[in-house]
Amino acid sequence: MLALEKSKSYRGKCTPNILPCRINHNGAVNTSKRYWNPTAQPDGKTVAYFRGRKLHGKTLKIPSKFRGVVVEKTERVVLKVEVGGMKGADGRGEAGDEVEEDGEVEIEVKVLEEQAGFEEIVVWGHEVVPDGMADPYVRGVEDWIAFAEGIHSFEVDEKKG
Repeated sequence: MLALEKSKSYRGKCTPNILPCRINHNGAVNTSKRYWNPTAQPDGKTVAYFRGRKLHGKTLKIPSKFRGVVVEKTERVVLKVEVGGMKGADGRGEAGDEVEEDGEVEIEVKVLEEQAGFEEIVVWGHEVVPDGMADPYVRGVEDWIAFAEGIHSFEVDEKKG
């Protein structure tokens, strides 16, 4: 299991950008307008140039009932939670967790540090706006939001009368 804690170096709001290239760096950078200056065009599209290549951006809004966070994995453990569980044939729990003699399962809860929050993501494509059906990042974000809405919602039974 994972626990989310705000980092001491929390940076506030940001807008993550997913670029169609590999950059061997994860984290914030001090960019200058000379190297990264996305602009909104009159037709509503977002355009930027990166190393001489024209990129078109598609902005994906995070629905108001969700929140986007940038996290960093740590090795810290908050606590070990003990829950009732059943032993398998190998003496371990269903998820491979260690099971105590009294049938309790110890689950390790690791900490993720929240570095920043966001309300939108921009996915960039070479020369064209990323297509929602073809681009794996656009499709993945949209599918994840739909999945999260599905598992966190419930149906209200209306009594007919």
